[in-house]
Amino acid sequence: MPSGLGSLVIKEVKELLRDPKILIGMVLMPLLIFPIMGVGINISQTAVEESVKSMSIALLDLDHGSAAQNLTAFLSVYPNITIVKVNASSVDTALENLRKTNVTVLVVIPQGFSNNVTNNLKGKLEFYAIFRSVSTAETGKSKVAELLISTYKELLVPIDVSYSTVVKDKVVNVHPDTLSVIMMSQTIMFPMAIMLLLIFAMQIAATSIAIEKEEKTLETLLTLPVGRLSILTGKLAGSVLAAVAGAVASIIGVNYYVGSAFGSLAANVPQGVDMQALGLAPSTEAYVLLGLTIFVTIVSSLALAICIAVFAENVRSAQTLVGYLNLPIIAPAIILMFADIEILPPAVQIVLYAIPFTHSIVAAKAAFLGNYSTVFVSIAYISIFTVAVLYVAARIFTSEKVVTARISMKRLKLRR
Repeated sequence: MPSGLGSLVIKEVKELLRDPKILIGMVLMPLLIFPIMGVGINISQTAVEESVKSMSIALLDLDHGSAAQNLTAFLSVYPNITIVKVNASSVDTALENLRKTNVTVLVVIPQGFSNNVTNNLKGKLEFYAIFRSVSTAETGKSKVAELLISTYKELLVPIDVSYSTVVKDKVVNVHPDTLSVIMMSQTIMFPMAIMLLLIFAMQIAATSIAIEKEEKTLETLLTLPVGRLSILTGKLAGSVLAAVAGAVASIIGVNYYVGSAFGSLAANVPQGVDMQALGLAPSTEAYVLLGLTIFVTIVSSLALAICIAVFAENVRSAQTLVGYLNLPIIAPAIILMFADIEILPPAVQIVLYAIPFTHSIVAAKAAFLGNYSTVFVSIAYISIFTVAVLYVAARIFTSEKVVTARISMKRLKLRR
């Protein structure tokens, strides 16, 4: 080893660790982000497991024979699964009766089932998976019910099962697994895309204003015969253009992603199935609302990043400060990748609904399923938050804080 190399290495390590920006960014932030990601996944998975444990299976018995009674008894044995007997004369009537319930699976025992089983012929069952949302819980319940039917088939009675899926009250003769793959790809992709888009946008906005402060060009700009609100408006106009570009890029990316996903699964989807009508492909209205949601969300995040970066000493400080804002972006995205917000504990729902960035993910899911009222509510909430942030930004830019205020990373306190 060259002479003095060890001392140089120790010196460099000490200098790096003394820098709060590096210490926070490289050490403390991972210690916060990864546990939060773990907690988020645990919360969502626990909510999904609890939802699956308390699932209900609707049973329409059109046979009323001994074999049908045995199947009913077999399904009733399993704990945490409630068998709901439907009194209807047809499948359509049964599905209509189940529309306003939380039942996600309908098993139909056709007439003649017991007769076929008694004569050593294969009995026929009809399995309907009812998907009311885009979530792991919906597909998980279907999997559990399908496993029970498969167990009955393998251990007791040879049967043939015809699988169908009900989406937005429309019956599609497609196996639930085929559509669940598409739904799961949307569930994971959209929160991740929005999360990455917001993080990148905030870092860019913070860097932009921090460079002016670091190079002392902001002070020069403030001395020009231009109103400070005009300066803020100019910066926000640039942010708006960036938001438009980001929203358009996101929509193009979403369109390509959905097309690629559907292309690989097209062979399993029968001809004539309208994927847009089922909420499994975005309609024109959904694209417009999705783009508007992303646009408003990016504007709010850019305005917030500008407000925070004003108090930074330099670019590295600004990136560190804005890095703290990643936490309320990452946590909702991780949780909502695996679970709908409605099945989460009430306390978690309150916290998530209070975070503006949650609403962009909720709106993206609702747009695909055609639930436009939820999208409008989310856009309104994000817009109110954006107006509040813009008001704070205006107050900062019309005072001397825009020049004198600093958050020292060394002393971790505001100096004026």
